[in-house]
Amino acid sequence: MPEHDVLVIGAGLAGQRAALAAAQAGATVGIISKVHPVRSHSNAAQGGINAALNPEDSWESHAYDTVKGSDYLGDQDAIEIMCQEAPEELLHLEHMGVTFHRNQEGLLGTRAFGGASAARTYYVADITGQAILHVLYEQLMKHKEVERFEEWFTTGLVVDESGRCAGAITRNLRDASMMLFKARAVILATGGNGQCFKPTTNALICTGDGISMAYRIGAPLMDMEMIQYHPTTLAGNGLLITEGARGEGAHLYNALGERFMEKYAPNKMELASRDVVSRAEQTEINEGRGFPDGTVSLDITVVPKKRVHEALREIVNVGRDFAGVDITKEPIHIKPGNHYIMGGVKTDVHGQTEIPGLYAAGECACVSVHGGNRLGANSLLDTLVFGRRSGAHAAAQAREVVLNPPSEAVLEEEETRIGDLLRRERGSGRRVSELKHELGEIMDRHVAVFRNADGLNQALEVVKRLKEEYRQVVIDDRGSVFNQDVIAAIELGFMLDCAEATVLCGIHRTESRGAQFRTDFPERDDENWLKHIDLTLGTEGEPHITYSPVTITQWQPEVRSY
Repeated sequence: MPEHDVLVIGAGLAGQRAALAAAQAGATVGIISKVHPVRSHSNAAQGGINAALNPEDSWESHAYDTVKGSDYLGDQDAIEIMCQEAPEELLHLEHMGVTFHRNQEGLLGTRAFGGASAARTYYVADITGQAILHVLYEQLMKHKEVERFEEWFTTGLVVDESGRCAGAITRNLRDASMMLFKARAVILATGGNGQCFKPTTNALICTGDGISMAYRIGAPLMDMEMIQYHPTTLAGNGLLITEGARGEGAHLYNALGERFMEKYAPNKMELASRDVVSRAEQTEINEGRGFPDGTVSLDITVVPKKRVHEALREIVNVGRDFAGVDITKEPIHIKPGNHYIMGGVKTDVHGQTEIPGLYAAGECACVSVHGGNRLGANSLLDTLVFGRRSGAHAAAQAREVVLNPPSEAVLEEEETRIGDLLRRERGSGRRVSELKHELGEIMDRHVAVFRNADGLNQALEVVKRLKEEYRQVVIDDRGSVFNQDVIAAIELGFMLDCAEATVLCGIHRTESRGAQFRTDFPERDDENWLKHIDLTLGTEGEPHITYSPVTITQWQPEVRSY
């Protein structure tokens, strides 16, 4: 059995930053990824990373914008830490070799992003996530104490007799061999669960693995109802048009040629927070002022052509290849699309969960710095700051832990479970793709920008039925080499856990706050709902809801407008 002080599951920005921090603290580190690390979904982060680095800006202003953007559901102690540590983290990345944009004076240059009171988003054209990901991977390769397990899939976490997380069960995609990894601390950095929705901006690998695995061993989930719909995605396929386009000055128009954000956010216009812009767009579409294909238009022609090719070059390619539109010459049709989960595995500011030895960082975690709505360009910051903090803390804790090896019986049980799936007769149940398609459509129909009790309850009925049908799901590929069919089946189980949690919490929160807009409860209700919804798996396998307070340090809730 491989043994490490710190085992990191997931090799996107949060995972690689955690692994680096743990290694620099002297720990032996294993990092597991179901894809090659530079193919992680962090690649998709286009717009940039926020930091109050400009002397005229302040971390307090950044923190206030984040608190307001969260619709006052974000924990302010965590937000303060993130915003205070942002400038140092950004400079650290720059010194490692991330080629951030520089202005004509040669200084690090910024662009404006939604919900921010200052232009504090630092970027690399519209490939910021990819640029940082490659630099971190280069740094990882320098550390001999970091052992990389690329294209290994984690199927579950294991706990020892004391209830401490002591490792993970994995499957080598190359040959289907199973392995039990031992560790003194485990850090989940597995990303979000956007594949629960159809369409989504998320990669096919974003299936909520870490969220579900933590939930199954008793870790609480928090704020799972808070699902962000990005304002600018392509209809049908969900491809993202970066917020950087609006940051550069692009306008939104309805089919009548009206710049409709004047009605919804007269001060911030297109640069209001994402939930506000998404609701405005969906309202225009629902009330008949959208285009026949159920969209509104994003006009990037108002941005100088030279600037578009400099700062938005990937979006030029996306428009041309997937919409047949030259964005430098004509508007492109967009609509709100599933993008991000603000909730996840409940952690403290060190990434610790309530399960000893288990940490989480990045999109799979809920610190909670995003609350009810994440500001654009705060996600990369979250992954890096709390990835580093979790890696450093886990390494320090690992020095104090005597490893109690988990029983190999858990590996045998997992091998049997997957073997049963492989041997299941075709025709005895539905295929993975059928169940996944139905799940995605019902979630997008009823758990999206606007929600109500009837739709949420319909979604819950479907999710519960799909969970029953999943027990007999069948796959076609029985091979051992890169069998993606069996991986997709396991991922679907993770997705169904996440979907059930999201719908249950959405039903339970009878108010509108951030990304949760209930048409049957259209007002924010601070008296009853200024609190987190925590979800744990009960002893009988049923979800159990409790509450925890929102941490408020210096910003009391107020009317939120842009």
